[in-house]
Amino acid sequence: MKTVLIFGTFDILHIGHINLFKQAIKHGDNLIVVIARDKRVKQIKGSTPVHSELERKEILEHINIIDKIYLGDPNDVYKPIKDISPDIIALGYDQQIFTDKLEEKIKEFKLNTKIIRLKPYKNSEYKSGIIKKNLLKSI
Repeated sequence: MKTVLIFGTFDILHIGHINLFKQAIKHGDNLIVVIARDKRVKQIKGSTPVHSELERKEILEHINIIDKIYLGDPNDVYKPIKDISPDIIALGYDQQIFTDKLEEKIKEFKLNTKIIRLKPYKNSEYKSGIIKKNLLKSI
């Protein structure tokens, strides 16, 4: 059985996220999602997510193609890779944060994990940042 691992914020869940999960599961048998912690999201994006990490986890628990959901490690973003030992790490088409050391960490952990890049789904419409911006305009 092949395990596919995805990392992300998954705030304001949208059809682009669902498409990401569907693409990822085609590469394996089990889909595991690691959700970025609120503190880390604020550091990276400069603002807190609309939904807390626990709310985002609860929302994702209702998506039946996801087998397990974890909150990211508060101190080491790469630790879940070591703990889960996935066969595949599926990255979003635009995912850049923490990917520069991914291959190095996989070697360090002595894993045989393949990294794949997934395709965008209507990326001019379905990105959380665009959706948030449009919501703010309408208020």
